[in-house]
Amino acid sequence: MESDRISCLPDHIIDQILSHLPIKEVGRTSVLSHIWRNKWSTLPDLMFDRQCVPAATSEDPSVSKIKFLRIIDDVLLLHSGPINKVQISAGYDLIDMNSVADINRWILHLTKRSFKKLVLDFWLDEPYKIPCCLFSCQSLHRLELYWCSLKPPTTFEGFRNLKSLHLEQVTMTQDAFEKLISGSPLLEKLKVAYLDGFTQINIHAPNIKCVQIIGKFEGISFDNTPQLAKVLVEQTSQSRLHGCSSNLVNFFDHLPNIQVLLIHSYFIKYLFADVVPVKLPTPCINLTTLQISINFNNLKEISAVLCLLNSSPNLQRFGIYARLEEHADHLSPVSYCWEDIFSEPVMPLKLQRVKIEDISGTKCELDFIRFILLYSPVLEKMTVKPVLNVTSKLMTELIRFRRVSGQVEVIYHVKDSS
Repeated sequence: MESDRISCLPDHIIDQILSHLPIKEVGRTSVLSHIWRNKWSTLPDLMFDRQCVPAATSEDPSVSKIKFLRIIDDVLLLHSGPINKVQISAGYDLIDMNSVADINRWILHLTKRSFKKLVLDFWLDEPYKIPCCLFSCQSLHRLELYWCSLKPPTTFEGFRNLKSLHLEQVTMTQDAFEKLISGSPLLEKLKVAYLDGFTQINIHAPNIKCVQIIGKFEGISFDNTPQLAKVLVEQTSQSRLHGCSSNLVNFFDHLPNIQVLLIHSYFIKYLFADVVPVKLPTPCINLTTLQISINFNNLKEISAVLCLLNSSPNLQRFGIYARLEEHADHLSPVSYCWEDIFSEPVMPLKLQRVKIEDISGTKCELDFIRFILLYSPVLEKMTVKPVLNVTSKLMTELIRFRRVSGQVEVIYHVKDSS
């Protein structure tokens, strides 16, 4: 009998197709023919989640847990090919504290198989303690952990092949974190969110290219990061910030090749804690994309934005987000002028795309828009997204502003209240 078209596909194509199916459905392909009997057991990417055990309205939750654990046991035990990625994503209904011994056993089994990617995304009553055996797995290329506790053995010196690391709501010491980062020489991508156990984040990584830091912390420093091109920092609280004049210099001194910089929430207060300079000590000549969150009622933050604009001669994309604070010091309508704060004479900006969000139509905000339109001769598009309930008066003001660029399109985008 002539084989069907799918069965004749190369193995790596079939693996790609099967990778988009739930594990349970992949197992069912074994009944198609003798060719498919063992296909499932060589699938390189294993995803264990809610789709493994579809919810039944009449089923006891404990039965679902037993089924879920049994499926993982069976797949790992019978799997005969190389394993590239394992992801376990489950809620309380599938994994609880009674499952810890099973999880430890799975990880021990995997460390003997030289797998490359591990994602543990489940939430127990307390952070899951990563077993010591994982720290001996030098085949790892990507590690993604949620709600875990990391305590590496004293002999641990890092993952020599690790390229991507994502830690979210992970508890560990500062020493363990720094040893993990510096001991992974191939690390290119790092994302940390809401770390617990320390507040000063120090990153020493010669090949790092992309860093995202989200949460509450006291400070950030980069060391030996010449390849770092994209940085996102979101400081979710200003209560822990330890601002000083050296923060700005230290931060940018170790970002010589920064191309994309995203500064959200309160991090600008950490960078520009003291007197704001007109320019950075060293210009960011490679910076092409900048997003920043500021309080338009704070003169120091306004000066900080202008400092970054004045220090980024090749900036093309610029996004600014208005941040309101209940106890902010309000500026009088005539207390400043953007041109006065900016370096004299005002040099033309190379901005091509500008996005301004969450503004309420204050004079400070309108003056900023007017400034951008007046000094951006190659500007192509400006998008303005005000907060809800802003009157059409803002749009009227925008239409009246003089534009030095003859091709700029100004888009006024009203947010949907729903």
